[in-house]
Amino acid sequence: MTTKPSSWARGAALRGLVALPLVAGLVTAGWLLADRSPEPAPAPVPVAAASGPSVLEVSAPVQVREPGQGASGQGGKSPLQQWAEQLSGPLDIPAEALIGYANGELALRSEDPSCHLSWVTLAGVGSAASNHGRAGGDLLGLTAAQSKKYGGEAPIAAGRALCAGGTDLGAGPGWWKAIAAYHPGDGTELFRQRVLGMAQLYATLSLDPSSASSPRVQATRFALGQLGLPYVWGGNGPDAGAAGFDCSGLTKASYDSAGVALPRTADSQFRALPPVPAAQEPRLGDLVFYGSPATRIHHVGLYLGNGLMINAPTEGQAIQIHTYHSKGDDYAGAGRPA
Repeated sequence: MTTKPSSWARGAALRGLVALPLVAGLVTAGWLLADRSPEPAPAPVPVAAASGPSVLEVSAPVQVREPGQGASGQGGKSPLQQWAEQLSGPLDIPAEALIGYANGELALRSEDPSCHLSWVTLAGVGSAASNHGRAGGDLLGLTAAQSKKYGGEAPIAAGRALCAGGTDLGAGPGWWKAIAAYHPGDGTELFRQRVLGMAQLYATLSLDPSSASSPRVQATRFALGQLGLPYVWGGNGPDAGAAGFDCSGLTKASYDSAGVALPRTADSQFRALPPVPAAQEPRLGDLVFYGSPATRIHHVGLYLGNGLMINAPTEGQAIQIHTYHSKGDDYAGAGRPA
């Protein structure tokens, strides 16, 4: 997902130093007003009850637009070329790279159909590794050893590396482990989070490319660009002189970047936004709230899709992706800024 250059330039060094703890083990999942004051000090209750969700029930990205296949049609362009040209702009991925990711999926469908590799996983890796080739180096961050071992063009070699050992990338735990094995060592957790976030965004946009320039997508891209920054109570981010954000500082800054003004605190955001009907799942860019509507909303995150949220959880943790709603939490509903 695209990062605001000014925010990234000021926060890059901090991102390199921040650990990305996941508070709970992974389990299988089916798959802005002018006030800039910080969140009020939390009530004297246990941290777990005041900080909001901090569990990731990881799932593989689902429901994507399939790559085009078949012989060339009118104008001499293949269905795959047409598919890539239609999605390149909305996804902000060069068409050549997008075709490579699709070819990686198609090749592994034949070589290892039980792996269930999707082009959005390769696109997520390409975003995290090289910004789809724009940052230089190998498109998918393959090491020399990986390239030699798996052979073929980069997307196919990357697909083989991800699918190695009988991995099923259609299931959450297998997908998560495969990304870690692909990029082991320092930075693995942040890399996995970035791949997951971008892959999910690409999956959603592939089905609704016309929404790519909408405020909700712009806000989501901004929020994803902050992954790895620390939670800072009252923090409004590097552009405002803070190392990171608190929960509502992140959601406000995300929508500020898209030209939509929100109040500063979680409670005031909850009361200012049109609610999403309780029977509906939130959509990408909606804000998800926690606490008591009758008294106080204490936490907010930005919905990513597929049951996931971009979350500034609590002190001592980094901004990361978490599951937005689990049994027993105090989820209070969603609001739609745009």
